[in-house]
Amino acid sequence: MAQQTVAPTSQTPAQKASGRGAAFWVGVVLITAGVVVLGYVGWQFFGTNVVSHHKQQQLVDQTRRAWSQGQSTSIKGNGVQLKGAEALIRIPRFGEDYVMPVQRGVGDQVLAEGFGHFTQSAAPGQVGNYALAAHRVTHGEPLRNMPELRPGDKVVVETQKRTYTYRLDTDPNRLIVPFTSIWVISPLPANPQPGGVQPAQRGGQRLITLTTCSELFHTDNRMIAFGHLVGSRPS
Repeated sequence: MAQQTVAPTSQTPAQKASGRGAAFWVGVVLITAGVVVLGYVGWQFFGTNVVSHHKQQQLVDQTRRAWSQGQSTSIKGNGVQLKGAEALIRIPRFGEDYVMPVQRGVGDQVLAEGFGHFTQSAAPGQVGNYALAAHRVTHGEPLRNMPELRPGDKVVVETQKRTYTYRLDTDPNRLIVPFTSIWVISPLPANPQPGGVQPAQRGGQRLITLTTCSELFHTDNRMIAFGHLVGSRPS
């Protein structure tokens, strides 16, 4: 009986090209997506710092120039600061050259340019709580080294007319709260947790509160430090 020969199956050149083409384009899409993601991450953690450092220095220079000419920096147009910051902040622990602008509000644009001042909180030097927020990573990283702060460290806030010196009373590493914990920016913050970190519970104080993200890559919690006014002088 004659043996039957079965011819080996094979794809035509067109079928092979089609199969390779689909795999090729899937790979291209995946690689492109990866590049886009890496580019976005790189921009957030490096690019925004470059842009923000430039803007922060520009605001500091604008503010100093306006003050030296006797001009107000509180004039606004369409909700945007026109002539500079409402204050300049220095934290000696972070180095002699450290100076950051402070603007009213805590929106994205403000925090991309330095410190934001919670509008419902007290003004610098006033009775109550001068509450500030700033990024710990991205956008210039004004408070990246906040975990290094300790009780006794100074925070110097310069306005057009006066310079206020605050002294920190609490270790920021000891108070981490959810971002919804608005008690920390109240006129006299009172911790709802018994025995929790809080300022001295006395009326009439002139307090300062610093807030930032508690972790470098997680933003739901906030690191908090409280302090009080220890001196002021004409600017």
